Amino acid sequence: MAKTTATYWNPLSPANRNKWHPIQGLEGIAEELTLSIDEETGEYTRLTRFYPGADTTPCGGKSHAYPEEILIVSGRLYDRAFDLWLETGHYASRPPDEVHGPFKTDIGCVVLEISFPNRV
Repeated sequence: MAKTTATYWNPLSPANRNKWHPIQGLEGIAEELTLSIDEETGEYTRLTRFYPGADTTPCGGKSHAYPEEILIVSGRLYDRAFDLWLETGHYASRPPDEVHGPFKTDIGCVVLEISFPNRV
């Protein structure tokens, strides 16, 4: 099976605000929107939006057993694991088990994430 497809649309448009969903455990500070998913493999493309002032420090850093790619679409996000402010345009291709976060942002941030859960 292949990832789902969609014709052109703007997920960042205020008209599509209702398509975003709170992230479990980060309610009130971050939300997500899955753009494409392969239900068979679990591979997905998602946007994550951190609200201004969001801070995931209480959740700690995280890692997962699969690779992922991220691109900062807008705003900026501080990654404590790397002691680095990620600005619009920053990109990373993370290997499995790489620790990232916790995160915080002062102005808010939108992150594009492409994840490959079955590529361990």
